Amino acid sequence: MRKYLVPGLMTLIATPAFSGGIERNPQSMNILFQEGNYVELGVTYGRPRVSGDVFSAGFPSGNVARAFTNGSLSFKGDVNEQLSYAIILDQPFGADTLYPDGSPLAGAFGKIDNTTLTGVLRYKFDGGFSTHAGLRSSWTKGSVGLPQVPAVPLPAYTMSTNTDQAWGYLLGVAYEKPEIALRVALTYNSAVKHTFTPSESIGGVPVPPNPDFTTKLPESVNLEFQSGVAEDTLVFGSVRWMKWKDFVIPAPALGTDLVAYQKNSMTYTLGVGRRFNENWSGSVSLSHDTGNGNPTSNLGPVGKRNSIRAIAFELSFG
Repeated sequence: MRKYLVPGLMTLIATPAFSGGIERNPQSMNILFQEGNYVELGVTYGRPRVSGDVFSAGFPSGNVARAFTNGSLSFKGDVNEQLSYAIILDQPFGADTLYPDGSPLAGAFGKIDNTTLTGVLRYKFDGGFSTHAGLRSSWTKGSVGLPQVPAVPLPAYTMSTNTDQAWGYLLGVAYEKPEIALRVALTYNSAVKHTFTPSESIGGVPVPPNPDFTTKLPESVNLEFQSGVAEDTLVFGSVRWMKWKDFVIPAPALGTDLVAYQKNSMTYTLGVGRRFNENWSGSVSLSHDTGNGNPTSNLGPVGKRNSIRAIAFELSFG
């Protein structure tokens, strides 16, 4: 197995794989294992299609998911032979739903914006083992709107929040065997607790300010692995668990929850990468997400998902 196989394929296995709930980026730690100083810039464009039945009564919702674009910028550097670090700016969480004309909930919308800055340190021990830990700063805001629906005894409702900043942390361990491109990394990401001040209206009339409410971006455990199986060929994958039961968005003025998930999710990914020559590589991967239960919240309509991700060619410099 050639030692240069891993750098040639790393950008292929570090690409996002969408998970349950409102996650758009699995917060991978792959950048920590790049050789030397390394910069990574990523852009993700998604056009999801999510549809179902409204009120579980056979009324089609239409496609409620809107297209989105996410960006990320990461840098990894070495302090010495044992100690390295990474700084990651990305958008791991987000939502943008809008019920189209013709749907019983036409005009209903939900939007969540999140930006996260993560700093990580990694220390390498003898024998291929290492540990990593870091802090995460999260900025999040959201807005929702519900039209008046004859079938539901509630008036039209809107809410928007301030942008709140909150902290979280991560801890992890890894084992590597470079001669066969083997690596297994386990990372725990803590929950991030945001406290928002809502601005609400009912029937188009602003309501007096309600007490602040809290929402947790859920904790997660991510197991990432890879291994060389032939010269210039790499098998990779991950298993990711997220505690979506803790993620709730209340409507303070209505005394109910706008988004709540019935169960936590597991996401399984398996793929293969191939280096064709010194500059070009390709990969394909399959993912399955167990979803968050059924029925789902109107503004968080995520069920089971299967996906395939293929990158025909990836140019590697250096």
